[in-house]
Amino acid sequence: MSSLIEKKCEPCEGGVPALARGDFESYLEQIDDWTVIDEKQIEKEFSFKNFAEALKFVNVVGEIAEDENHHPDILLHSWNKVTIKLWTHAICGLSLNDFIVAAKIDHITF
Repeated sequence: MSSLIEKKCEPCEGGVPALARGDFESYLEQIDDWTVIDEKQIEKEFSFKNFAEALKFVNVVGEIAEDENHHPDILLHSWNKVTIKLWTHAICGLSLNDFIVAAKIDHITF
């Protein structure tokens, strides 16, 4: 089984079921400290030493999202914190794409 960061997101236009907890449990083990919300979303807060680093992180997340064509909600708040929320809008729940993007975000380094 290849790791999530080696995978590429595939377009999802709906018509497929969202992953249930039993389906995504193994993916959760491959990402660091993401919280599952209502079995439909994953979320993580990142903290930085200053606003500039937080903004740089947001821009790198944006590059990953564009490259994968899978876009998270991104909230820059409290001057040095960024909260990322992922889910697949077309299916109103979680898909493999969410975990791929989460894994790639977890591997951002400066």
